[in-house]
Amino acid sequence: MQLLSKKIYNKPERKIKIMQFGEGNFLRAFVEWFIQDMNDKGAIDAGVVLVQPMPFGRVNELAQQDGLYTLRLEGIDNGKNVKSSRVIDVVGDCVNPFAEYEKFLRYGESEDLQVIISNTTEAGIAVDATDTDFTQCPKSYPGKLLALLKRRYERFNGARDRGLAIIPCELIDDNGDELYRCLTELAHINKMDEKFIEWMQTACRFTSTLVDRIVPGYPRNEIEEIQKETGYIDNNVVKGEIFHLWVLKKEPFVQKVFPADGTGLNVIFADDIHPYKQRKVKILNGSHTAMVPVAYLCGIDTVGEAVNDAVIGEFVRGFVFEEVNPTINLPQNEMTAFANSVIERYKNPYIRHELMSIALNSTTKFKTRLLPTLLDYVKIKGQLPKRLLFAFAALAVFHKGKRGNEDIALNDDPAYLAKWKEIWAESGCNNCVAKKALGWKELWDTDLNALHPEITATVAKYLDDICKKGMRKAVEELVNG
Repeated sequence: MQLLSKKIYNKPERKIKIMQFGEGNFLRAFVEWFIQDMNDKGAIDAGVVLVQPMPFGRVNELAQQDGLYTLRLEGIDNGKNVKSSRVIDVVGDCVNPFAEYEKFLRYGESEDLQVIISNTTEAGIAVDATDTDFTQCPKSYPGKLLALLKRRYERFNGARDRGLAIIPCELIDDNGDELYRCLTELAHINKMDEKFIEWMQTACRFTSTLVDRIVPGYPRNEIEEIQKETGYIDNNVVKGEIFHLWVLKKEPFVQKVFPADGTGLNVIFADDIHPYKQRKVKILNGSHTAMVPVAYLCGIDTVGEAVNDAVIGEFVRGFVFEEVNPTINLPQNEMTAFANSVIERYKNPYIRHELMSIALNSTTKFKTRLLPTLLDYVKIKGQLPKRLLFAFAALAVFHKGKRGNEDIALNDDPAYLAKWKEIWAESGCNNCVAKKALGWKELWDTDLNALHPEITATVAKYLDDICKKGMRKAVEELVNG
C-alpha cells in the first residue's frame, strides 16, 4: 500500500485563509472537520496552514502526507452504531515557526488570511514576560501571535479592513477575552506602538468559544482494519466520537468570515456562552472526575465499563440528574437532553476511554469541575450533594495510592501528592482526614468545613464506609439508600 499523499488523492488547491496554532489530535478531529464540511458545502473556500506551537510536534509527519490525513468517527448516532472514515484535505501548508520563523511571519502579510484558530492547551494562553526578542521565534503562543499581528499591521499600514477573526479553543473561561488581555499586556511589556495596540484591539475581532468532542487520537488497535478499508497507509489517522458541539460568542465579523453555523452541524453563536460552558464542564467533565476514583477503586478501568455497571452507572446518572442539573441556568428540557447525550457518549462501544487518563491532575480537576457544583448546590438547595461528597471521599482514598494490592500510578501535581500523603500520615481517624482535606485552604481558597454544618461528618462517614466495607459495598449502599 502507498502512503496517503497527493500521489494517490486528488487534493484541491485552496487559498490559505485560516491559520491554526496547534496540529494535535483534537484540532484535527474537530476544527478541520468543520472546515472540511464548510468547504464541501460551499459555505467557504479556505485552506489551512498549521503552525506548530512547540519546538516538537507533528508538522513534519503531516507535511510528508501533503497535509492529508484520515478522520475516523465512531459512536452511537440516533441509536445506531456508526463508523466512518474520510480524508481531510483542508490543510494546505504546515509551518514550524522555530525553524521557519520568517515563513511564519510572511503569512501575516497575506491578503488571503482571515482567521486565526488555536488550541495550545490551557497553559498556552498566558503572558511570558521574557518574550521580548521578536527577531527570533517567541516561546509563548501570545508572543507568536503578537509577532504575526505586528508584521501584518506594518505590511498593510494599519488598514482597518486587514484585521483578523481570532478564535481560541483552549479550555479556559472567556478564552477570547483572556487572549486579548495577554496580547495587550505583552505588547505593553515590549513598549510597542500604541497605534498598533489600538489596531490589534479593534481591527482584530476576538471571540470566546466552547468546544466538545472526545478525541482518543491515533487508533493503534484499529489501524490495520482502517488501512485495509481505505487501501492506503496513513501515519496521521485520528479518531473521534460522532458527537460534536461548538459554541462561539456572537461576533458579526467572525460569523461573516467563519460561518460554521451554516451547514447544519451542531454550532451555536450565542450571546452568552457561560451557561453552555457550565453545562459541559459540570456534566461531562464533572461526571468524569466524580466517576474516576469510585469506579477505579471498584476494579473498573474504563468509562464504558463504569456506566454499563449497574451500580456505578446509577451513581453517575444520579450525580448528573439530581445534583448537577439543578445548578445550571438553562431550560431543564435542554439539560435533560444534554445529560442523556453524555451518558450515550460514555457507552460508545468504539472508544476505550481509560479512567486513569482522566485521573491526570485529578485534584485540580476536582476544584475546577466539581467544586462549583458543590457550592452552587448548597446555595440553591441548602443541602449537601451526597454523591459529589462521596466522590470527594473516594478521591481522598484514591490518593492513598492503592487498589487492593496494586499500586496506583498517581499522576498529579507533586505538591498535591505530597499534601495528600501528609493528610493521611498525620490523621489518626477518618474524621481528621475529612477535616484536613476539606480545610485545604491553599487549594479550595476557603475552608469547606464551614460550608455546611454536616459536611465534615458526611465526608468522614463516607471515608469510614469505603475504608471498612470496600468501595463496591459503600457505593451500593449510597445508591440504594
